[in-house]
Amino acid sequence: MKVEDVRNIVVIGSGTMGHGIAQIAATAGYNVVMVDVSDEILAKAIEKIKWSLEKFAEKRRIKPEDVSLILSRIKTTTRLEEVAGSADVVIEAIPEKIELKKELFARLDQLAPKHTILATNTSSLSITEISKSTSRPDKIAGMHFFNPPQLMPLCEVIKGQFTSDETMNIITELAKKMGKTVVTCRKDVRGFIVNRVLGAVFNEAFWTVYRKESTIEEIDASVKYKAGFPMGIFELADYVGLDVLASVAKVMYEAYGERMKPCPLAEPLLNEGKLGQKTGQGFYDWLSGRPRIKFTLAGKYDINRVYAVAINEAAWLIHEDVTDPVDIDTGMKLGTGWPSGPCELGDRLGLDVVLGKLRDMYSKYGEEMYKPCPLLEDYVSKGRLGKKTGQGFHIYNR
Repeated sequence: MKVEDVRNIVVIGSGTMGHGIAQIAATAGYNVVMVDVSDEILAKAIEKIKWSLEKFAEKRRIKPEDVSLILSRIKTTTRLEEVAGSADVVIEAIPEKIELKKELFARLDQLAPKHTILATNTSSLSITEISKSTSRPDKIAGMHFFNPPQLMPLCEVIKGQFTSDETMNIITELAKKMGKTVVTCRKDVRGFIVNRVLGAVFNEAFWTVYRKESTIEEIDASVKYKAGFPMGIFELADYVGLDVLASVAKVMYEAYGERMKPCPLAEPLLNEGKLGQKTGQGFYDWLSGRPRIKFTLAGKYDINRVYAVAINEAAWLIHEDVTDPVDIDTGMKLGTGWPSGPCELGDRLGLDVVLGKLRDMYSKYGEEMYKPCPLLEDYVSKGRLGKKTGQGFHIYNR
């Protein structure tokens, strides 16, 4: 099969991610069936899609007449068995629970034609593990969209241990046809690209506050107003959901051990049901809107600490042959809104400077999260220091 042969897409799950994926697939011209557990849930999802499309028409991103045309391409059902047989591609967007996903993929394997590719929108779970629940592991891939899919331009495409090159090519091209910029994970690692780098950043910020070295507001003011991040780290944590972060942190700790040791900072909030924006309270009070972070606190936290752990985790991704510097930088800029990717940052700061910072922190705390990646050590020993020497993660014309 080639991407040109894809006509019918089934999206399972109609929550924030599911209905967003259905919308962009229909906008790209595909026939879409959205599946969920009740007609009421599906009706609400269609209303949200309609609202989103009308906003796009208001902003002249689509023509007014396109709203009804795109909606006409989306059908809904609660009966997966009635639609799986005509699917060329299935995209799963159900809750992040491995057993739920494995059970669904085993069922899809029985219902869908042999040519059908089954993709999961997981943000951190193992593609390989999910694929083992089917008789077609070569046709299983990760297709991680970012929230909300209608607006975020990035899609991470992840190769499981058994995923074929043909499947990777089709899924990559399909994501591009849906208007996404694609970054590729050549290996099925937890957190993929963006969440793996973010995991290191969250840990650094959380542990710094836990050790009472900085406040939440000092860190967020510094990364927003000094580093130019679109949101503070704790503001972003609240936006994502502290329960979601805790779940991802557990997966990351199981995969990477002490390098991703989760911090207990958020545990009291979790125990009180304060999960962030969605409950009105988390690290910040959201009941009266987005928190106002004081500009005057910017600079009270050393942003080079965040840069150092992000650059170090990027180095680990390259060292393990998961992906390359361009995809890491693209992923962090498009997936999180960072003004520069970690590899670009490292090259600009100087990899010798970054290595020195990591060594200082590792010496002070003895924590694995600060232990320099061997790739950084190697680059610095060879004089690959970044822009100032013409070569670091990237190569520059001097």
